[in-house]
Order: sequence, then C-alpha cells, then structure tokens
Amino acid sequence: MADTSSPAGSTHVLADLWRVDPALLSDGERIETMMRAAAAAAGARVLSAHFHRFGGGGGVTGVLLLAESHLSVHTWPEVGLAAVDAFMCGRARAEAAIDALCAAMRAERRTTEVIRRGGQ
Repeated sequence: MADTSSPAGSTHVLADLWRVDPALLSDGERIETMMRAAAAAAGARVLSAHFHRFGGGGGVTGVLLLAESHLSVHTWPEVGLAAVDAFMCGRARAEAAIDALCAAMRAERRTTEVIRRGGQ
C-alpha cells in the first residue's frame, strides 16, 4: 500500500447526487452497505464507520474513516439529495467511489467538483 500519511497526490471529490429514491436516503443500513462497497471499488481500506439516521423520515449522515482518508454522506430524502465527500490519497481512487455510489443509488443527475490537494 502507498504511504497514506502524505497529502501529495490526494484527490477530494464533492458530489451531489440528485433524484435518488427517498426511501433509500433514509435507510442508514443500505447507505452504509453502499458506502462500504464504494470504498472497496476505490481500493480504499475502511478503518471504522459511524452512521446516524434522523427519525421521522429524516435523512442519514455517515462517515467511513479510511486508511486513505474518508468517505462521507449526508442525505435529504425530502428533496432526493445525497451529498457525498470522498477524500483519498495513495492509490485509492475517490472518483471511483463517487461513480459506484451514483450507480448504486440510481441517481438521475449528479454534480461533481474535483480538487487535487497537496500537490507541489
């Protein structure tokens, strides 16, 4: 595994996944499963996870702490939105995590911003 202590070559991807099924966006277990699969697709190693479901039809907020940094999500079922943050270094591919989540959530539209961090 590449040295994950240095930010050199790190990629930070911010994505909004739109028109996602509201039932999915309030299901913390399904979202965690999708996030773990996305981390695997990116070649990242999960160290720990924490997910919280807001009651009353509310959304989910969650984070996977990765050896390569993190993958997080915040959802708003009432508007069909999942906001995802993938920050990865080493050989892990943040863009691959976003692609996997977009496909798994069957998002009809997405916006993405890619930021290269730690470069010289």
